[in-house]
Amino acid sequence: MVDLEQYLPILIFLFVAVGLSALFVFLPMGVSRLTGSHKPDAEKLSEYECGFPAFEDPRSQFDVRFYLIAILFIIFDLEAAFLFPWAVSLDLTGWPGWITMMIFLGELAVGLAYAWKVGALEWE
Repeated sequence: MVDLEQYLPILIFLFVAVGLSALFVFLPMGVSRLTGSHKPDAEKLSEYECGFPAFEDPRSQFDVRFYLIAILFIIFDLEAAFLFPWAVSLDLTGWPGWITMMIFLGELAVGLAYAWKVGALEWE
């Protein structure tokens, strides 16, 4: 038989966490609504990312090549993130660590060569 009283602290913790989360979200919104001036106009609601209006509908689909470039960037960025700790700890890992990293870099080089060959890096 399961003693449900053991779950009471977890339930209290969840209620406190949800309450604090709601407080941190809705309290600043309410305070800004009460203390600030809320007068939206066309200038306030315009685009502010680049300084000029968008050329096309923002809900249009992106080209698949954009996602391919983004995924390849993430892969090779993570490679750099793995290289720094490996280089620092190379004196501790010795030859097995060096051989393992060379296999890892070889796999990434093969992947880069394949992406280059099929034209995933070409942008028109």
